[in-house]
Amino acid sequence: MEIWINPACSKCRSALTLLDAEGADYTVRRYLEDVPSEDEIRGVLERLGLEPWDITRTQEADAKELGLKEWPRDAGSRDRWITALAGHPKLIQRPIITADDGTAVVGRTDEAVRDALAR
Repeated sequence: MEIWINPACSKCRSALTLLDAEGADYTVRRYLEDVPSEDEIRGVLERLGLEPWDITRTQEADAKELGLKEWPRDAGSRDRWITALAGHPKLIQRPIITADDGTAVVGRTDEAVRDALAR
């Protein structure tokens, strides 16, 4: 299991606290320092069953600067969104937990973190 975190994020810290309390075996990836490649983002999206705009933090300054709210959300624009996430990792929703069964969750709630643990 791997968890993508921003240590400054309270949701990330809560997820780590819960994983530790449950005795989970996991690896931490500080994705702002160890930026995922476009292929890694594609892989996580597949595991999540989501599209890139579903995991984009559209209220971030970078998102506003790029005008992401106006970008089309369709198959033809998918790669453009992925490129933006790889180029501006602050835009990636956090924390993302990749479960041992090959799936992933956005662990913003205790329930989502427990769901990842159960997989």
